[in-house]
Amino acid sequence: MARRRKFRGRDVNGIVIIDKPTGASSNDVLQRVKRLYGAAKAGHTGSLDPLATGVLPVCLGEATKLSQYLLDSDKSYRTVAKLGIRTATGDSEGEVIQERPVAVTERDVEAVLEKFRGPGEQIPSMYSAIKHNGQPLYKLAREGIEVERKARPINIYRLAMTAFRGDEIELEVDCSKGTYIRTLVEDIGEMLGCGAHIIDLRRLKAGPYCEEGSFTLEALEQVRDGGGHKGLDDLLMSQDSAVSQMPAVALGEASSFYLLQGQSIQVPRAPTSGFVRIYRSMSDAPDIFLGIGEITDEGLVAPRRLIKQKD
Repeated sequence: MARRRKFRGRDVNGIVIIDKPTGASSNDVLQRVKRLYGAAKAGHTGSLDPLATGVLPVCLGEATKLSQYLLDSDKSYRTVAKLGIRTATGDSEGEVIQERPVAVTERDVEAVLEKFRGPGEQIPSMYSAIKHNGQPLYKLAREGIEVERKARPINIYRLAMTAFRGDEIELEVDCSKGTYIRTLVEDIGEMLGCGAHIIDLRRLKAGPYCEEGSFTLEALEQVRDGGGHKGLDDLLMSQDSAVSQMPAVALGEASSFYLLQGQSIQVPRAPTSGFVRIYRSMSDAPDIFLGIGEITDEGLVAPRRLIKQKD
């Protein structure tokens, strides 16, 4: 009797934007989305703390090849900071380790915020997902182990106070990759002289994706129940949407063939440096996204991350 072939999941490609609920880890959300879609392959594009909510892009199939570009993208957040209390984790889930009186005004806060705007450096929290010898820092922290962390360059493009409630401040932050909001809030609290921790955190934007285009897990389940996989697939963003900030390069049939064989090619009027989106462009058919290329020192377009094409 022939053995039944194990089902490994659907060949589905694209990006779905999840509105992550509080209390769930990013991996929990990823696994639920993968099961809902019945996808063979899935990956998220940067962890959100269990406490945090908001935009979590999930890449399916070939789109996982582009997840690194989303990891490197800018982000936007809204957070509420509680002044006067420091916790072990920098958020409301940690043990209180210090309490101090709060005697600050809106003017005091604005003066401190100005010091954090623009390029700077930040020492990541021990409760971040950065790995040390293969172990996430937060796992070491929970075991009572603290390791030295090097300061990392960051850029805070916008830091605005949207509400002031005495011992609570609401902030909106537009920042570069690698910026830890809990660390930012702790540093602001220290400069105010009273300490602080976050009690609410929501990601509003990740790269090109905003919360307006996101779906809750419950909404996805309703779509699946009403329209099956076809209904879910209709919610997917195209793979090239992940790198929409890159300039586009169009190739003819011959150039596309050589590029897909791994060869660098000459493209008239291509950018002179950096990464590019590459498309096969035919007069009698829609453009087809081939992947990511990079301009070499010789001015050629070299393939860097190609998308597998359907037969």
